[in-house]
Amino acid sequence: MAAVLMMFRSSEALRSTCLKHVTSRSIFTTGSNHDSNEGWFSKLLVRRIEPTKEPHSRMLADKEEIYELQTHNIRPDSTDKYLKNCKENAALIASRRSELNCELVASWTVTVGDMDQALHLWRYTGGFSSVDKTKLLLGKDESFSKLQKERGNYLRSRHLQFLLAFNFWPTIESRKGSNIYEIRSYSLKPGTMIEWGNNWARGLKFRRNNNEAYAGFMSQVGRLNNVHHIWCYESLYQRKETRESAWRNPGWDECVAYTVPLIREMHSRILVPTEFSPTQ
Repeated sequence: MAAVLMMFRSSEALRSTCLKHVTSRSIFTTGSNHDSNEGWFSKLLVRRIEPTKEPHSRMLADKEEIYELQTHNIRPDSTDKYLKNCKENAALIASRRSELNCELVASWTVTVGDMDQALHLWRYTGGFSSVDKTKLLLGKDESFSKLQKERGNYLRSRHLQFLLAFNFWPTIESRKGSNIYEIRSYSLKPGTMIEWGNNWARGLKFRRNNNEAYAGFMSQVGRLNNVHHIWCYESLYQRKETRESAWRNPGWDECVAYTVPLIREMHSRILVPTEFSPTQ
């Protein structure tokens, strides 16, 4: 019994020493100035973020443009009716665009991932005051209210987020031709948004060769600590080739290594534009 107790105490002492060593390494791990001999383990440690009095949204995004991401889970037997309803809704809002300061940026259905799902991305110019104004005006529009009520018959559930666009991503531009899109959604650990932005501002330069970067967002209202990256590809094969080519660029591996520890959960969906989507 005494021998077992001594072995336990020795094991605890060794464990304590290792933890102290790991902690000291994690506090002082830095970015571009790290020693190349530190090895892969140091890349997995989250770097220290200095306290700031600035809100993350002010440092990473333009608050004068608010994006609304609508996620609709559709009844499988009602897809055609649902899409017809959404098309009429988009046309109604487009007819009042100058008054509402609101426009549809993109509309997609999911083909890989969460099936029987549609995503609609709207942009409000003028900050949250424009959002308030638009909601108030549309609430008084009988045609809009009728479409909203009708749409409820075609849905199983829905979710809405207000987002800000990262200022280090390219300007959002409508694409022509026949494309597919991928939305990669990340749930981050609270307090790590600045670190995420710091790494992706550098890492994004490795993903510009084929003009695949479409949009990048951080959540403001709805599910918090969320990030959405949206990529545009000609096909699934081009997606594969483009993503593999990024790994051949020195520096891309560091972006991945430094951001992985910030993530609590992530998932990917492949999207195709609806016929009324401004981007195709």
